[in-house]
Amino acid sequence: MTTHPPETPAAPAPAPAPALDLDKLLTARLQAARARPYLATALFALHPVESRRVPTMAVDRHWRCYVSPAFVAATPEEELAGVWVHEVSHLLRDHHGRGDRVARERGLHGAGERLRMNIAADCEINDDIYGDGLARPGDVVLPSTLGLTAGELMEDYLRQFTLGPYTRGMVWLDCGSGADGLERDWDLGPDGAHGLSEQERDAVRFRVAQGIRARPGDAPQGWRRWAEEAFHPPQPWRELLGAALRTAVSGSGAGDDYTYGRPARRSAGVPGAVLPSLRRTPPRVSVVIDTSGSVSDAELGSALLEVTAISRAVGGRRDMVSVVSCDAAAGRVHRLCRGEGIPLTGGGGTDLRSGFAKALGSRPRPDVVVVLTDGQTPWPDSRPSCRTVVGLFPRVGASWDEDDPDYVPDTPPDWARVVTIGAEPGAR
Repeated sequence: MTTHPPETPAAPAPAPAPALDLDKLLTARLQAARARPYLATALFALHPVESRRVPTMAVDRHWRCYVSPAFVAATPEEELAGVWVHEVSHLLRDHHGRGDRVARERGLHGAGERLRMNIAADCEINDDIYGDGLARPGDVVLPSTLGLTAGELMEDYLRQFTLGPYTRGMVWLDCGSGADGLERDWDLGPDGAHGLSEQERDAVRFRVAQGIRARPGDAPQGWRRWAEEAFHPPQPWRELLGAALRTAVSGSGAGDDYTYGRPARRSAGVPGAVLPSLRRTPPRVSVVIDTSGSVSDAELGSALLEVTAISRAVGGRRDMVSVVSCDAAAGRVHRLCRGEGIPLTGGGGTDLRSGFAKALGSRPRPDVVVVLTDGQTPWPDSRPSCRTVVGLFPRVGASWDEDDPDYVPDTPPDWARVVTIGAEPGAR
């Protein structure tokens, strides 16, 4: 008699992947908008895209939000609201564009460096997100997680940590190309459906900034600072000032150094050896601001915006920028990394020669001096020991001395690169 072995029971079929709970996701977005009404325009501009390839939620630079159905199913609604705010914060603060710039300027390439950018970007935004109606997840990345100070920018945090034991538990982080600028395989790209054009993205940022400025008491300090900068679009004279600054530091000897972080291309011709590449370290810039009585409050406000633009022109290195306020006498040298506010004292007469002396006498010495003034000042008799850029506030008419109606101020010396603040491109 032939016997047959008992049949092995069939393995149970795998449970089907959960479908995206769109109602839960959109209810969480509404909760986020109620908790942060100044971000509502941006939150509702995000288009959700179901994706089983993202670990949680992620965004691309075209304002699509890729969502994992499993993550939505496993996450409480109140925590999802915080994730919505987190992802839209990456886009509003242009972390993708800033990530691209910092990668070019510092030679940061590869998945590890992009992960560092994502972590640094999270540190910038997370201390402004949670609380007041938004629950904080247990695994959220905060500056304190890495032993860093709150309130700084992504570019600052990138200089203060490397991947190691403290970041081992963060390798799962992936907020998408909208957080670090590196495109993912799941991105739909610029031609995909439901993306926002560049003009539409700018309009969303402007509306959000407008809302924050209208009711500044509702937003944290970090968002108020962002709104102030976003509300002032790039001006032609700012491009000129940045170009003049880059020209001033392009000469030989202005901070050249070698790095093994990005080997030289000629290493291929020397088998077995790794040769360092030459890089240019950011220049030290000292900004002398004219605070005399002839400079208006609006012009002083514009000067502070120029200081922000100058810090960006040197790669976001606020520690490389110092400010000296000067009327007839120079104030102390104020370094941007040592405090939030820039003291602008003065209101008397004008003699920027003392401002030059104070800036050039500081240690370490600056590579470039940038002077923001209305031009009603005597100038140094000789060329300073470093390159000089003058940002000149425009004046209508020549007379600005009540005691001498025929007074005409000296024009800036020929050794200074002059940019008229408020001028169109092509002005001297």
